[in-house]
Amino acid sequence: MLDRIDTMRMARELGAHAANRQRVIATNVANADTPGYRARDLRDFDPDRAPTRLKATRPGHVAAAGWGSTAGVRDAGGELSPNGNSVSIEGEMLRAADAKRQFDLSLSVMQSGLSLLRTALGRRG
Repeated sequence: MLDRIDTMRMARELGAHAANRQRVIATNVANADTPGYRARDLRDFDPDRAPTRLKATRPGHVAAAGWGSTAGVRDAGGELSPNGNSVSIEGEMLRAADAKRQFDLSLSVMQSGLSLLRTALGRRG
């Protein structure tokens, strides 16, 4: 039911994107001392690229790609250390804080939407 409400669907997709981004950041931090490891990050969340429930009217229609795939992973850049590693702990801390902000935003939107639904149904709380 909540998938039919675009705001709720978008909030869910933003939350999933933030969770996947935290996973990539954690991998970067875990490999901070690995020689030759290149830091990675996800592309920014783009509401226009978020998967939607498209109606397939023909068998040949292609489904939209999800944020959970590795298609959104890119090289995070950064300066290489002498061992070829590009992970900066300070940069990863900033990325982690941004991902947390995105997740908190998605959670707030979901909570507000659920509160509106409860009010519309005549329930309190």
